[in-house]
Amino acid sequence: MNELQPLAKFLILGGAVLIILGIALLFWDKIPFLGRLPGDIIIKKKNYTFHFPIVTSIIISLVLSLILYLFRK
Repeated sequence: MNELQPLAKFLILGGAVLIILGIALLFWDKIPFLGRLPGDIIIKKKNYTFHFPIVTSIIISLVLSLILYLFRK
């Protein structure tokens, strides 16, 4: 076995993740539910708006964890 094989797999996976992230950022405004799910915290006051998408973050984390789990198998 090649001693650089683990590094090569890591770089390929990292590149694939960056490509997927780039595509997601291009279409972020067209995805209707991200950032506006029930449970996301939005506080609007006179001078500022605080937005903390906690439920969206949890869902994204679960999806990414599942994808990485499947790649490890």
